[in-house]
Amino acid sequence: MLVLASASPRRRELLAQAGFSFTVRPSAIPEEMQPGENPIAFAMRLAREKADAVFNDQAATETPEDPLLVLGADTVVISPSGEVLGKPLDAQDAARMLRALSGATHAVVTGVALVSRLGAEVASELTYVTMQTLSDKEIAAYIETGEPMDKAGAYGIQGRAAAWIPRIHGCYFNVVGLPLALVAAMLEGIRDRLRVETALLVRP
Repeated sequence: MLVLASASPRRRELLAQAGFSFTVRPSAIPEEMQPGENPIAFAMRLAREKADAVFNDQAATETPEDPLLVLGADTVVISPSGEVLGKPLDAQDAARMLRALSGATHAVVTGVALVSRLGAEVASELTYVTMQTLSDKEIAAYIETGEPMDKAGAYGIQGRAAAWIPRIHGCYFNVVGLPLALVAAMLEGIRDRLRVETALLVRP
């Protein structure tokens, strides 16, 4: 069984779009950077902690025929100056973030972790996003829609902000919140290893 350790509606939509069957069990891990931690390590650590927490909580539901797989993910936006941008605290914070991204290229990193009885596999995806220069009026109107308030970096590439993004370099779905090709490859690999382990266990 596949469990998504995230409350993100965008991650749910992407997994369903790719044809995966799964349940959702959000985790409550504090999203705070450690001193000296770089953004990629930060995203990967949070993804691992989220997946570990849900796996430990759900481990008793596992059966040999239906192994438990928990998927954790965390997405961060890195401004052109190197600042890690999470979800905005309020409208003023959202405006500050959008001004920091306006007229420049920034990076988006998603850490991905898959936890099973075989252990944990952790990886990350990096995408570069170029945003047009935004006026204060455009930023204010966008914030009034409410769209930026639950998104890292205060924008959603799949929403109204799409009109401001002329190009990206890398995985589009990573910017939405889940790099599907990476996740699919990781799931295929871990399921193959679990099938081998199960076959060895039942061999007479």
